[in-house]
Amino acid sequence: MSEVMQSLIEQAEDGACARPCSLQSGGRKLIGDRTSSKRGARVLARVAAVCAAGTAIASIARPVFAQVQSGAAASAHLFTSSQVVGLSIVIGAISAALLSTLWVVRQRGNLETETREVRSALSDANQRISQYEALIADNNRRIVIWDGDERPELLGQLPPETGAPQDNEFLAFGLWLKPRSASELDRAIDQLRVSAQSFDMVVETHRDEVLEAQGRVSGGRAFVRFVALNNLRAELAELKIERDRLLASISAFQSVLDSIDLPAWQRDTDGRLTWVNHAYGEAVDAASPAQAVSEGREFLTTVARERIRAAVTPETPFHETISTVVHGNRTFFDVVDVKVPSGSAGIAVDVSGIESVKAELERTLKSHAETLDHLATPVAIFDGDRRLQFYNQAFVSLWELDIAFLESKPDNAELLERLRAAKRLPDQLNWKTWKENALSVYRALDTQSDLWHLPNGQTLRVFATAHPQGGATWVFENLTEQVDLETRYNTLVKVQGETIDHLSEGVAVFGPDGRIRLSNPAFRALWGITESEAKPGTHIRALGEACAPSYDRPDGWRTFAELITSFDDERRSSQGTLELFSGLVLDYAIIPLPNAQTMLTFVNMTDSVRAERALTEKNDALRKADELKNDFVQHVSYELRSPLTNIIGFTDLLRTPGLGPLNERQAEYVDHISTSSSVLLTLVNDILDLATVDAGIMRLNYSDIDLGDLLDDVSMQIADRLQDSGVTLEITAPAHLGSIVADPQRLKQIVIKLISNAANFSPEGSAISLACKREGSDFVFSISDRGPGIPQDLIANVFDRFATGAKSGKRGGAGLGLSIVDSFVNLHHGHVSIDSQPGRGTTVTCRIPSADLPSSVAAE
Repeated sequence: MSEVMQSLIEQAEDGACARPCSLQSGGRKLIGDRTSSKRGARVLARVAAVCAAGTAIASIARPVFAQVQSGAAASAHLFTSSQVVGLSIVIGAISAALLSTLWVVRQRGNLETETREVRSALSDANQRISQYEALIADNNRRIVIWDGDERPELLGQLPPETGAPQDNEFLAFGLWLKPRSASELDRAIDQLRVSAQSFDMVVETHRDEVLEAQGRVSGGRAFVRFVALNNLRAELAELKIERDRLLASISAFQSVLDSIDLPAWQRDTDGRLTWVNHAYGEAVDAASPAQAVSEGREFLTTVARERIRAAVTPETPFHETISTVVHGNRTFFDVVDVKVPSGSAGIAVDVSGIESVKAELERTLKSHAETLDHLATPVAIFDGDRRLQFYNQAFVSLWELDIAFLESKPDNAELLERLRAAKRLPDQLNWKTWKENALSVYRALDTQSDLWHLPNGQTLRVFATAHPQGGATWVFENLTEQVDLETRYNTLVKVQGETIDHLSEGVAVFGPDGRIRLSNPAFRALWGITESEAKPGTHIRALGEACAPSYDRPDGWRTFAELITSFDDERRSSQGTLELFSGLVLDYAIIPLPNAQTMLTFVNMTDSVRAERALTEKNDALRKADELKNDFVQHVSYELRSPLTNIIGFTDLLRTPGLGPLNERQAEYVDHISTSSSVLLTLVNDILDLATVDAGIMRLNYSDIDLGDLLDDVSMQIADRLQDSGVTLEITAPAHLGSIVADPQRLKQIVIKLISNAANFSPEGSAISLACKREGSDFVFSISDRGPGIPQDLIANVFDRFATGAKSGKRGGAGLGLSIVDSFVNLHHGHVSIDSQPGRGTTVTCRIPSADLPSSVAAE
């Protein structure tokens, strides 16, 4: 029995010792569901109670059994009563212990069953934990768990190539993630922990690795799982990132395009609008870009769109300037259209202002080029590469270079070498140094100038100016004439000085300050002053005081001083005459000169004035004698006209048959008396007419004259004279000559005198021709004869008074006929001319313009 108890005690101890072992699994707490945990707790409590009871029994039974064993050894002794009582108690305790042991054994069976169940659940839990640990321990994942405000727990690892830290720096996302990804992840984690907002996103590391981040909330805890993506998922994530980047870029570009004032558009493969910006909508007068797209409002014309579609390719975008109408105005746009697989896109830049500026620039450059080309100054322009870009004709003429060579745009150094080879540049001791100095203008800041003395004798001033954008302009100013002019000027100044000094006229030049600059000896001699008194720098007032003994009146030097030193805007010239106290008569002239200088000249006119005075006196005497002559002639003419009229009248009476017949000799004498009286009357009338003309009292009586009637009257009046001369008159005139406004008596007198003069010099049996015509309102007639003509040396004097050709005519005369013709034609504002050649006759042509009929005459 003792062995049984010992076994029970050992089993009880083993059961008690097995408790803690069954609760531990590798130092981890058992994790199961809530029901299994409660059952395990009850079993563990029962096992603990049994183990405690067994331990107590064993502690009591051990001394009892020891006593029993010692009592059996002394069985020979007698039992006392106290021993019997003690034995009874022991037996009772043993019985109780046996009963308890049986209960414990029964409970232990139950406990073992429950223990096996717990161990099975613990094994399942451990296996599940191992699986989770294996899953979490994967190098492609890492989990961050937040439980309230406690420090987050990190589970798992990420591959080293991602660059993610393995320690607590993992949460400093900015250290190993790109800025954009780090900011988006921090913002998403804050939303996850504060408002339990889940997220799925893809982030990029600084090593361009792609991670997937998933944020969730479970059991009151927030956790984020980071997964390193590989292969297809990584490519998919990269494509997603690229898509997001492209969408962001497209959105940014569209925002930029919406904010600029350049029309932009996008089309599909069929050419329909899919997107336009605000500038496009405004250009097509749409309320919004969406309206422009929905209504298909086109910015460009159909022809322009078709041309773009035909020309644009994926390799060669369309780029051209196109005109279209925007807001009712014709506008030029620089259009760029690009073809893409999904359609096309384009943008238009308003270049109307640029086109205007470009056209203006082209016109300006062309105008400048034409201006420079017409300049006499040679000009050459080189670009930034030192190549010739422009030259004018003066440059070609100066250097005599081949046009083909200049059109090849030679280098500046090459041009200098060509000129040196042609011996057109100055000879230099060190050509290389000289050329480098000449070409240093391209590095200079200021304009360089130099004098070139060419072998052909020309002198050039060369200006070389560098351009801010590169290049230089060379200007060659030909100073040859200037040098010659300076030489000639200096010589001329010396010559003028000598000339002025030897002039007989007095000359003095004053500056704007009124001080004398120069004077000649004649000036000093005329005014009787010394050279020191008229030295340069002497003021005009001091000079006037020195000249006062010769002339001190106000119209002298005081007037000169006022004119020379006045501040008037317009400097006046003046001239006059002074008679000095010495009797000299001086003509003075004040002449403004350049540079505000004034020249004062004096000419000794004493002899001329005296001669002029004598001539004036003689002229006055002659004028009075001429007036007396005219009065005498006029008086005598009037006095002669009355007796001549009586003589002519009585001669006509003697011819009358009623007074009795005349013998032949008497009749002949009467005819001679009548003819001579008529000639004398004509002469008196001519003298009287000329006297009237000379006196200026001749007045023409204008009236409307029918030219046909005029010719008839002339032919009738001249018929007797022509018959006596034995010549005929041939009149050539159109059927209707019309009329002319003139003095009929004077016009008839002009024609008759010209015909009479022609008849006097025409041989007998010849004919005189009278040709008449109209040229506008003028009456033009010419009278031609076949007489001996007039020598060329006498033609100029035929219209002078008393110029006669009696030696060649049939009858002599006073030579007043042509003079009267010329006077009457001039009174009619006409013109008379004569054409004559010796032996071929004479032609006199008159042109009489039609005058305006006086109003009084027209009224009649």
